[in-house]
Amino acid sequence: MKRRLLSNLVASVLACASVTAAAQTLTLQQVYAAARQQDATLQAARAQAEAGREAVPQARARLLPNVSMNLARSKEELDSTSLGAQPVRSEREYFASSKVLSLRQPLIRAGDVVNLKQAYARVDESEANLERDTQNLAVRVCEAYFELLLADEQIALVSSQRAAYTTQLAAAERGFAAGSGTRTDIDEVRARLDLNTADELQARQHRLVALKQLRTMVTVPFDAVAPLDAARFEPNAPAAAELDAWTARAAANSPEIKALQAQVKAAGLEVTKARAQHLPTLDLVANYSRNESDSIDRIGSRYNNKSVGLQLNVPLYAGGAVNSAARQAVAERTRAEAALEALGRDLEVRVYREFSSVAEGALRIRALQQAVRSSEQVVLSNRKSFAAGSRTTVDILNAEQQRTTAERDLAQARYLYLIAGVRLAVLAGAFDTAQLDRIDRFFAVGLAKGNVSPPGAQQP
Repeated sequence: MKRRLLSNLVASVLACASVTAAAQTLTLQQVYAAARQQDATLQAARAQAEAGREAVPQARARLLPNVSMNLARSKEELDSTSLGAQPVRSEREYFASSKVLSLRQPLIRAGDVVNLKQAYARVDESEANLERDTQNLAVRVCEAYFELLLADEQIALVSSQRAAYTTQLAAAERGFAAGSGTRTDIDEVRARLDLNTADELQARQHRLVALKQLRTMVTVPFDAVAPLDAARFEPNAPAAAELDAWTARAAANSPEIKALQAQVKAAGLEVTKARAQHLPTLDLVANYSRNESDSIDRIGSRYNNKSVGLQLNVPLYAGGAVNSAARQAVAERTRAEAALEALGRDLEVRVYREFSSVAEGALRIRALQQAVRSSEQVVLSNRKSFAAGSRTTVDILNAEQQRTTAERDLAQARYLYLIAGVRLAVLAGAFDTAQLDRIDRFFAVGLAKGNVSPPGAQQP
């Protein structure tokens, strides 16, 4: 009854999978290209960078001429009374209008000049953040892509294991019926088969989640991705001497470092801008005005007024606000400098971790390849010994479980090796589509065998 329930659950998961998007197989390069156009997170980053670029024209506008026009028209009512021996009261109504054209050209504005330089620094920060998000997209795509492939391999391993268990169960039942086997052998195999059914359900659910995660980045309908050809996959470990070069490259080109460097520059300029509030400003001011009937004693009059001059503003005292703003800016600059120093140290650790994952991952893959070959030999030896009567069914089951575990660990090690290479390249600001090609060609069919160098594994 329980096995039937588990089988029904597996069938339900398979039915859910068949309802999803139309059948199409995508390569890693195709998924990444689609994600660059369709990923919502990257689109938000692009919009944010576009908004950040507007800081420069806004800051520059404060140094350019400011022209304004003011138009006014009103209805006037004049009620007057003379104070003579015989008071005379009069009422008049008329319309008055005025037109004023003003021009202000900043001549000396130290604070606004610094503000323009600061705007350029802010734009540099926005561009660095966009570069960071663009390169991080490669990590997110590769992680989701490899997670889906790992789930596919897990399903294949579980299915292969189930086929072996089913064969063994049939053999155990035949042996028990013939009197050469035991009931324990049947129970052992059935227990493994029940556990295998649960593992298959979990593996298929894992695949659905991985597929859903990848589909959130692209709108292209697909239900599978190009698998890795394990026969052509041979990892290539970088030399230990390359670590220093990668660390230096990350310190010079990391988008995260560039963004914080721009913050430090902007914070330094903020100190200068705060102190500039003590400095005088000088503007060129020009006005042209035309007024009609704007005087109570000359109703219906019209006159024009033109003026050109300089306006000097000398700050004398602001209650200590300027000094306070300067101290605040100095503290902010210190914070930004400390954050940059902390990021540099953290980046060095992350580069070391990913570089080690690439180097040690290559060695681990080779070791697991040998472990798989050895476990296959163990399975073969146990089967022959079982036929000779020196091994039991449990020994065969344990040997097959050991082989499956080694194959699963090998599959996982391959993808950890590849994603570590992608992360390493992103940390150093060196990721590009050409590096994806070096991975993607080992997912296509019909290419020559060669060594796999993860993105950025070469000497920078």
